[in-house]
Amino acid sequence: MNERVIIIHSLEQAVTALKAARDLDLPVTLASPPGAAAYTGALWFREVVKQAEREVPQAEVSSILDCGDKPGLVMAAFRQGVLRVRFTGPKAAADKLRAIAEAESHHLITGPLEALDLLDVADKAQACRDWLNKET
Repeated sequence: MNERVIIIHSLEQAVTALKAARDLDLPVTLASPPGAAAYTGALWFREVVKQAEREVPQAEVSSILDCGDKPGLVMAAFRQGVLRVRFTGPKAAADKLRAIAEAESHHLITGPLEALDLLDVADKAQACRDWLNKET
């Protein structure tokens, strides 16, 4: 993946990431923490991303919900309108989920994500700017 991924844990963090992306005129991908679909739910994540987009409409953003190794969470996320999900379970399950995703114009990610995790970052805005400006 060539995209810049920032792991967010709140609406405030999502807005901070989008403002940095807008100010730098760069695209950003908001991602949930690993396995977050199990404890936040797909609907919460989808709505956080939508609200951040409403607050920073000039930002170019995509998103990824991490469903861990739970195929049922992937299916629930698709049903709730999440277009891109990450799955870390067995290859056989991933192959089946990928076929479903492709048939429904969703996207399944199975590999590792290189990402900035904002959880314990003191200056989140500066970290986002630095991450987004990082050379590939």
